[in-house]
Amino acid sequence: MKYPEYRLFDCIEYQLKHFSKKDMLNAKVDGRWKSYSTEEVADIANRFSAGLLQLGVSGHNYTAEGSDKIAIISQNRPEWVFTDFAVQQIGAILVPIYPTTSDSELEYILNESEAKYIFVSNEELLAKVKSVKSDFLKGIYTFDVIEGAANYVDVLKLADNESLQKVTSIKKEIPNAHVETIIYTSGTTGKPKGVMLTHENIVSNVYFSKISFPFPDQPETKVLSFLPLNHIFEKMVSYIYFFSGIGIYYAESLETIGDNLKEIKPNGFTTVPRLLEKVYEKIMSKGNELKGIKRGLFFGSVALGKVYDNRKKGNIFYRMGLSIARKLVFSKWREALGGNIDFIITGGAAASEKLLRIFNAAGVPVYEGYGPTEHSPVISVNRKAEGGTYYGSVGPPIEGVQVKLAEDGEILAKSPSVMKGYYKHQDWTDEVVKEGWLYTGDIGEWIDNKFLKITDRKKELFKTSGGKYVAPQPIENKMKGSRYIEHIVVVGNGRKFVGALIVPAFQAVREYMKERHPEIDQKLPNDVFIKEPAVLKLFNSIVQYYNQDINHVEQIKKFELLPHDWSVDSGEMTPKLSLRRKIINEKYKDVIEKIYS
Repeated sequence: MKYPEYRLFDCIEYQLKHFSKKDMLNAKVDGRWKSYSTEEVADIANRFSAGLLQLGVSGHNYTAEGSDKIAIISQNRPEWVFTDFAVQQIGAILVPIYPTTSDSELEYILNESEAKYIFVSNEELLAKVKSVKSDFLKGIYTFDVIEGAANYVDVLKLADNESLQKVTSIKKEIPNAHVETIIYTSGTTGKPKGVMLTHENIVSNVYFSKISFPFPDQPETKVLSFLPLNHIFEKMVSYIYFFSGIGIYYAESLETIGDNLKEIKPNGFTTVPRLLEKVYEKIMSKGNELKGIKRGLFFGSVALGKVYDNRKKGNIFYRMGLSIARKLVFSKWREALGGNIDFIITGGAAASEKLLRIFNAAGVPVYEGYGPTEHSPVISVNRKAEGGTYYGSVGPPIEGVQVKLAEDGEILAKSPSVMKGYYKHQDWTDEVVKEGWLYTGDIGEWIDNKFLKITDRKKELFKTSGGKYVAPQPIENKMKGSRYIEHIVVVGNGRKFVGALIVPAFQAVREYMKERHPEIDQKLPNDVFIKEPAVLKLFNSIVQYYNQDINHVEQIKKFELLPHDWSVDSGEMTPKLSLRRKIINEKYKDVIEKIYS
């Protein structure tokens, strides 16, 4: 299928021509929303590009090795996009870095990419960058105004007529096969890998995703953005928004998402399942505070939501009950999300099927998709069209993408969106790209020969001492159906049975204990609280309940509760909130030994 031979920065001219906007990019500044029009963004990007030229930044020969690299480490904000446009327009290559990246990984990325300049958002990240050693960095610029630090506006001030004219001529000659960005994967298994993505890679994914989902041109609509822009999912979707005329509003922080949703009343957003789970847990917590008829109505509505099936209408009594639930209970859920949500797209990890059913029953459409960074990223997504969604799947492959399963079930994809390769590591590239096919490392199966279902990560399969293979992800996803489980990792490689490490959802568990076991002191620290017989009994019943639907060999026989949450800072999770299994297994090896002692 043919797609436009755009470069990513061509979206500015496209938007100016088709639907010039007053609110192309928006962010809170000093408590008020500040908007940037398409014209303003175009002007800032051009002056920024010209300033970078004055600093000696260039695309040189338009090769991945020869072009200058510019790094950025920042939360989502318009300045992030300005930098992206400015770097692209002169043929340099952007190297985005997660704000939560460890110092050692930051140092590795800056040195391997040979980044010439870096743009940072605030004082904290400035200190972080200054603390690491780089052999190539010539300068650091900040987005916030910080005393004693060079600001990105200083780069814009370097622009003059000659350099602006030079930007115009350079833009015309940049090939769409040129590498636009090198995105370092979050490293669940070792050193970060620099994924080289060209303009063509990302533009083709933008185009195929736009026509498949679909995203019609809707200049009057707006979205909230809070997933990190340095992750290819949010970046690619941003370009769908630009080419569709949709205004982007950046959340102030993860903590203010609820308030920002109510303020701007967006039509949609992208997310990861963990954030949806937190929304659900908050709703359920409020439901637990209800009494009498209101409580019965709330939990009755949730029960209807759990069995909602978009492919079956249900009998007349179910439809009547759901209609009442939507009017009296679920309408408040929609209001909490701003009241205008047409779509929520989730990816990055497996979404709970129960959650998908409940949110969709509530009239909050959530669509699960799938794709790795190496595919720019989308391979498949559930669709808006009738019959285009199947809960528990990641949807049909998008237009323009071929998908097949290898003999062992590994998902292979071929399309113009497959990466150019791993930067400086042809050997790594050759392991995963063969004859144009990307070997994703994910195991999958087909539903109705149409919908792709992810069953596990190839490298995460393990074998018990009895020789039985175990796929941990489906077990974990089932167990996470409980609102009392925050995180769970299934263990048992080379052991005689399957075990698990469980981090309780402490707020929900304490509320349950307060109601059912008031004799338990709520002030007990977590490490003491999890040893309470009633707490252990609760989790034993949860595990036994979900074990019923699991093959006998894969059932969890023993588990240990952990007293602390897992996070990016403590090392158990990647910046995109995936579990680092190797680190967890090493960090909690004594606890795991206790399971098998």
